Amino acid sequence: MNKLSNDFAGESNLPRVIFLSVVAALGGFLFGFDSGVINGTVGALKSSFEISDVEIGFAVASMLLGCAAGAFFAGTLADKFGRKHVLIIAAMAFIVSAWGSGISSSSTEFVIFRVLGGLAVGAASILSPAYIGEIAPPHIRGRLISLQQLAIVLGLFFAFFSNYNLANISGGASLELWWGYQTWQWMFWMELIPASLFFLLLLFIPESPRYLVANDKIEKALKVLASITNLELAKRQVEDIKTTVIRARKPRLSDIINSKTGKVHPIIWVGIAIAALQQFTGINVVFYYGSVLWQAAGFTEADALLTNVISGSVNVAFTFLAIYLVDKVGRKPLLMIGALGQAVMLGLLAIVFSFGASDAAEGIQMGGTSGILALLAANGYIAFFAFTWGPIMWVMLGEMFSNKFRGAALAVAGLTQWGSNFLITITFPVLLASIGLGISYGIYAAFGIVAFVIVRKYVTETKGKTLEDISREQE
Repeated sequence: MNKLSNDFAGESNLPRVIFLSVVAALGGFLFGFDSGVINGTVGALKSSFEISDVEIGFAVASMLLGCAAGAFFAGTLADKFGRKHVLIIAAMAFIVSAWGSGISSSSTEFVIFRVLGGLAVGAASILSPAYIGEIAPPHIRGRLISLQQLAIVLGLFFAFFSNYNLANISGGASLELWWGYQTWQWMFWMELIPASLFFLLLLFIPESPRYLVANDKIEKALKVLASITNLELAKRQVEDIKTTVIRARKPRLSDIINSKTGKVHPIIWVGIAIAALQQFTGINVVFYYGSVLWQAAGFTEADALLTNVISGSVNVAFTFLAIYLVDKVGRKPLLMIGALGQAVMLGLLAIVFSFGASDAAEGIQMGGTSGILALLAANGYIAFFAFTWGPIMWVMLGEMFSNKFRGAALAVAGLTQWGSNFLITITFPVLLASIGLGISYGIYAAFGIVAFVIVRKYVTETKGKTLEDISREQE
């Protein structure tokens, strides 16, 4: 840790920094809520819109297309107009999407509003950790950026919890709840509360000091930094930032190309790899197939929403462990531990579904021991993901790129992350039908081994370093 990093450790205005980080992390909460709320509405949407399985599948997956676009454009837009302004636009999109999804009278209308929500999710997934990384002191930056993943899993949890309780009150997602509107509509409208809060709080946070310096707004940057440290340290940091940003022109996507070599900066490939591997190890497949695992262990279909709450609780609990460990253990060790842990748990699932389950007319059938083992392995996998790859990937993306091309790098990494999510989502049913669940989980387990090798060989530890230190290492 250098002298500036040490000074930050002693002089930071922690309440102010934590407030700014929590506000930015609300984007992650909406990311999670928006992703999870659809889970309890699929059947009701299908009957309300009178559409086929293929159409409802596209309606659900359509959000991911918006996410990919939102993540891709958010980074470069934030470099041009500021992190705060683009986050405010995203908050407005969350509000419109939540309201519109609930009032939709056709699948086409619904898809339009879900894609809009996806744009907001994609933007928040990239800009919330980036903003936190740019205002956080080095000694606690990992923990603060990890708030993004905590917010995501809390958003998922509260979406599941809200869906479960609303359905309990009315008796089902397709039944009338309040004022003549169906329960599934209210499930989407619940998001209006955190989305509106996010919008209002964003009005009271400052712009990122690194964006301000990059755009020659030195006095404003100095004021922001002085509010989270002290004036003398703020002046020193402004001078440090100046050495690692491009102020001669506006940032652009082509900044990912090294002007000296004419090739993509090596760190961009590392970011692309960890963004893709977070998805290729199958987290969304495990969540997707979670209800089937519970049913195979003897639970009824009626308990599906409740089991989502339980899995969400595991996710939340182990994300707190990540927040505790990330600035103590470091990013790289946690990623390696998580890659191997996920591979082992997915390997167990592959074995169970290959040898302990049988196909029947009504679906997958298991004996008692096999069902319980599958449940434990699935939740073990969720636990490993929650304290390693879930939050640490966002921490790395928020801090690993140089100030000179952070926005462009985030655009590419974000597009990769959401594109990989979409690829896994649409290929899983094909794999399931062609090679079975056991081999499918085996493939995801193999990606865990690949992830371990890549992290060990190519990822550089960033714990305790200022963003300027990290930037200079890439020159």
